[in-house]
Amino acid sequence: MTILEEILREVRGALSSTRSGRPVGELRAMLADAPPVRSFSNALTHSFGLIAEVKKKSPSVGPMRAQNFEEAPLAYEGADIVRALSVLTNSAYFGMSIESLGDIRARVSKPILRKEFILDEYQIREARAFGADAILLMANVLDAPRLRGFSDLAHELGMEVLFEVHTAQEIQLLPPDAKIIGINSRKFKTKHGFVGKSGASEQDFTVDLSVFQLNEELPPGTLRVAESGIAPSNIKQVSGVF
Repeated sequence: MTILEEILREVRGALSSTRSGRPVGELRAMLADAPPVRSFSNALTHSFGLIAEVKKKSPSVGPMRAQNFEEAPLAYEGADIVRALSVLTNSAYFGMSIESLGDIRARVSKPILRKEFILDEYQIREARAFGADAILLMANVLDAPRLRGFSDLAHELGMEVLFEVHTAQEIQLLPPDAKIIGINSRKFKTKHGFVGKSGASEQDFTVDLSVFQLNEELPPGTLRVAESGIAPSNIKQVSGVF
């Protein structure tokens, strides 16, 4: 079983528990009091910038430094190059929750992306109820009808969508009106090869920066995002492709 398959299994189990504790009817009531949506696309449009991530841990490197995690939201708020924040909401693998997103949303003025393995409409309503301005939809997890339907629901709730792809085939699955598309260089194909994990190689074999060449196959006018595996040493290389 790959890391991605493990995560998806965990998400399905956690989702069942969450729905029992917070029924859809409760989410619908919360939506009426959700904070106004901030435009994710407007934040990304004007020039090169970053979507800065907040998480407590990750499958690739393990726990983050507590001080870094605690200070990240306000540091991102004060950094002009940071256009928006990406908040992980998976507890088991990233140490976060949808409540974490709500807390961070209240501390910053920049748009918030809910970064989650979204498998159900419930998670989309939950995202808006807790203040998300945009959601991530992954083309290696969802088929074309669900990408379309989930996108429509997000737009109905006032949010925008960052579609994530890894291959040319996945680009073909996206709705024709997809506005923001991210190319992810991390594959999550195996359980090994992560930097920072016990017994792992110094090279992270789950990252392939050559995939950013898919940029040439994205529809004209698309807002383009380079996702994952980018270090300060290769930002210039990646920005040159985009």
